[in-house]
Amino acid sequence: MGVSRLLDISSRSLGVYQRALEVTSHNVANANNPNFSRQRVLFTSERTEIQGGGEWGTGVKIQDVLRVRDRLTDVQIRSYNQKFADTDTRAGILGQVETLFNEPSENGLSSIMNSFFNSWDELAVSPNADHLKGKVIQEAQRFASKIQSIYEGMNQTKADIIIAAEEKVGNLNTYLHDIQTINQKILESNIAGNPANDLLDQRDAVIDELSKLTNIDTFYGDNGTVSVSIGGVFAADAYIVNDFKLNLNNDQLSISTKDENAVLNLSGGEINATLDIFNNRINEYLGKLDSIANTVMNTVNDAHRTGFTSHEPPVTGVEFFKSYTNGKLEINDQILGDPKFVAASGNGESGNGDIALKIAGLKNSKLIEGKSISEFYGAMISSLGSEVKVNTQNAQTNQLVLKQLDNLKASVSGVSIDEEMTNVIKFQRSYDASAKLIKIADEVLQTLLNMV
Repeated sequence: MGVSRLLDISSRSLGVYQRALEVTSHNVANANNPNFSRQRVLFTSERTEIQGGGEWGTGVKIQDVLRVRDRLTDVQIRSYNQKFADTDTRAGILGQVETLFNEPSENGLSSIMNSFFNSWDELAVSPNADHLKGKVIQEAQRFASKIQSIYEGMNQTKADIIIAAEEKVGNLNTYLHDIQTINQKILESNIAGNPANDLLDQRDAVIDELSKLTNIDTFYGDNGTVSVSIGGVFAADAYIVNDFKLNLNNDQLSISTKDENAVLNLSGGEINATLDIFNNRINEYLGKLDSIANTVMNTVNDAHRTGFTSHEPPVTGVEFFKSYTNGKLEINDQILGDPKFVAASGNGESGNGDIALKIAGLKNSKLIEGKSISEFYGAMISSLGSEVKVNTQNAQTNQLVLKQLDNLKASVSGVSIDEEMTNVIKFQRSYDASAKLIKIADEVLQTLLNMV
C-alpha cells in the first residue's frame, strides 16, 4: 500500500467520523424535542481498487444518515388522534349543553315545570283565590323564562361553534400550506442529494396536528414527498394545495373546497365532532325542547279555553298562553293584566275547580311519544348525560392508547443520551485513530524523503 493511499484512507476516515460526531451531537441537542426522530449513521466501505492483480480497500464512507421512524406507529397515532379529538370535543361541547339544563336542581326545568302544574293543583282547592291565580301566573313565567334561557344558551353554543369551526378550518388550511412548503423543500433537498431528515420530522409534526382536526389519508411518493387527502378530497402535495371553507346553509354546517365543487366527508377529529353536534345533536335537543313547550302550551290552552273566569259574569274561551316561537313562550296579555282571567271553573260556578284539576293532571298524562311531559324530559336529560359520560370515557380510553403509542414512538425514535454518549466515545476513538494514521503516514513519508 502506497503512502498516498494511506493518507487518503486516513483523511477520508477522519472526515467520516467527524460527520458521525456531528450527527450524534445533533441527536443529543434534540433529546428533549418531541418531534425529533433520532438519526443513525450508516457506514459502508468505499469502492475497492484493483491494482497489481489484487483488490485494495479504500476506506470507509457514510452511505446514508437514516431517520429512525416506525411508519406503522405514526399511522396508529394519527388514527387515535382523530378518535381522541373527536370524543374529547364532543364531551366538552355536550357538557356545556348539559349545564344549561342545570339538572337535577331546584332551578332546573323539571322542578320548575312541576311547580307550574302543582300551582294549578293548589288553585283547584280555592279556585276563586286571586293570590293563588297570581301564583299560577308567576310559575308560568318561571317556566317560560327557563325555556327561553335554555333555548338562548343552546343558540349561543351554536354561535360559539361556528366561530370555533371557522378557526379550525383556518388552522387546517395553514397546516396544508405548511405541508406543501415542506414538501417542496424536501424535494429540493433530495434532488441536491442532501438528507432531509429534519424536514421530514417537521412535516410529520404538521401531519400529526392535522390528524387531530379531521380524518386524513396520506400517500408517500418515491421522491420523499407526501400527498394528503381529507374526507375523500385532495388537499395538498408538493405542487398544489386546496383551501377549504366553512359553509352554513339551512342551519347546517359543512366544509367544502373554496370553489364549492367538493364537500368533505368527515368521520373523525375536532371538526367532525363540532359539525355533527351543531347539525344534529343540538338541533335534536332544541326540537325536543320545542316539543315540551308546544305540548304544554297547546294542552293547557285546550283545557283553559273551556273553563270560566271568576268575573261577574264569568268569561270563557280564554287561552292561557298566547304563542310559542323559537324558545319564547308568551302568556296571554289579559291574564298578565288581570289574574281573574285565569279560568279554574268548569261550569262557571263559584268554588268549582274542575279546569284547574284538569290542567294539574296534565303533568302525568301521556302526551309526547307515549310519555308524560316529565318522562319525556327526563329521558332527554338522561340521554344527554349518557352521551356526555360515554364520550368522556371514550376520550380517556383513547388518550391512554395515545400515551402508550407515544411511549412506543419514543422508544423507537427518541434519543437515548446513554446510547449517544457511547457513540460519541466510539466515534471519537475512531477519529483519534484516523488522526494517528495520518501522523504515521506523515512519518513514513518523511523517512522516505530523508532517504533520497
